[in-house]
Amino acid sequence: MKAVVHAGHGQVRVEDVPDPRLCAPTDAIVRVRRAAVCGTDLHVLAHPDQVPRGFVLGHEFVGEVVERGDQVREHALGDLVVGADYTACGRCWWCRRGDHWQCSDRRFFGTGTVFGPPLAGAQAELVRVPHADTVLVPLPAGIDLDAAVFLGDTAATGYAALRRAGTGPGDTVAVLGGGPVGQVASLVAQAIGAGVVVVVEPVADRRHVAAREGALAAGPDQARKVVDAATDGRGADVVVDAVGGERGLGLALELVRRRGHVASVGVPAGTVEVPAARAFTDELAFSFAIGDVMRDAEPLLGLVRAGVLDPSVVATDRVGLDGAVEAYRRTAERLTLKTLIRP
Repeated sequence: MKAVVHAGHGQVRVEDVPDPRLCAPTDAIVRVRRAAVCGTDLHVLAHPDQVPRGFVLGHEFVGEVVERGDQVREHALGDLVVGADYTACGRCWWCRRGDHWQCSDRRFFGTGTVFGPPLAGAQAELVRVPHADTVLVPLPAGIDLDAAVFLGDTAATGYAALRRAGTGPGDTVAVLGGGPVGQVASLVAQAIGAGVVVVVEPVADRRHVAAREGALAAGPDQARKVVDAATDGRGADVVVDAVGGERGLGLALELVRRRGHVASVGVPAGTVEVPAARAFTDELAFSFAIGDVMRDAEPLLGLVRAGVLDPSVVATDRVGLDGAVEAYRRTAERLTLKTLIRP
């Protein structure tokens, strides 16, 4: 089969690789109908020592079950499914709580050993899915594949941040970062009833997308002014940090109100100092969140089926597998917002 693989030195290539095979009775093989290029893929390529040459990349996918192990009960051959971006056993204490990311059997598709034991990715014609009954979510009829591919990671991540922050109807939400996760977090916030959503992003084209899709958009230097105008100077009820690191947290603290909540889903870099005195005095809440479609599939699918959430509006490029190398380049240079791959 054809697949997008790590070619060394942070580069990718499309190559012929062996078809995946069932390795356990709980595995399934999925023919990929949609995959996507994600910022996390670029993060992985920045750690080439943890991604072997020839390793298949990608962790966002929708497809059709074409083979299954003897113990797979929830999915029949031919079923359309959404894949979570990582695996979980579905049986342990963490999984029974809905905390799948903490499962000791966790393996993240297409990321080498960056997030745990390696598991070949989904930017390919076929992908092997361990613990298929837990990791794969049935795709209801009528949901477009271009929207569904966002549910396994991007939409689940935005939803997890808002859920962790206790976002409610009428809340003012500031989203830091206008990349795919930030844009979809804005869409999810609007879909669940946020009053005002402000997307803070330095790139003008990305601010335009946010404004087109119903948010207020501001550059970092104007963010406080825009948030103050929407809240009579109080600050945002919830700030979703889709940037990560000191830069994201610093701006989040400028924008959040007293007794507000900062929820970070940006991959952190280095050590970040938290102003504990102010956090105590203002009773601020901080949390970090990892998307989990295994836990949150029902509300996410409900929002899409109701027509109030369509994450595919941020898909700016669509290519076949042969276009993946160029898609990675354009993503790295911020020339595209989100590229979908149609194998």
